[in-house]
Amino acid sequence: MDAPQFQRLAEVAVDQVHPEPHGFSLTGRGGGADRAEYRLDLHFDVPLDARTRAVLGELLSQSEVTVSRRVTPGRPEPAAARERAHKTSGRRVTAD
Repeated sequence: MDAPQFQRLAEVAVDQVHPEPHGFSLTGRGGGADRAEYRLDLHFDVPLDARTRAVLGELLSQSEVTVSRRVTPGRPEPAAARERAHKTSGRRVTAD
């Protein structure tokens, strides 16, 4: 049985970590050509004591996050879809 294929969408270096009532909110910029800003909300179903929250906050602030998604057969990948959208249809439009 083949393992599912995943497409990497972004690699994000975490710049800031903000504590939230049930977790953390991480923000950072994508690496390489992708300089977009990303936000990741991380929620826990269990309560976090102050020490655990402090340790997790410190670890997360020094992390990098890779965002990937499962490739769906028969569905174009985002980069391929963008390239097709930017291609012209062969019509020429002129403005006077």
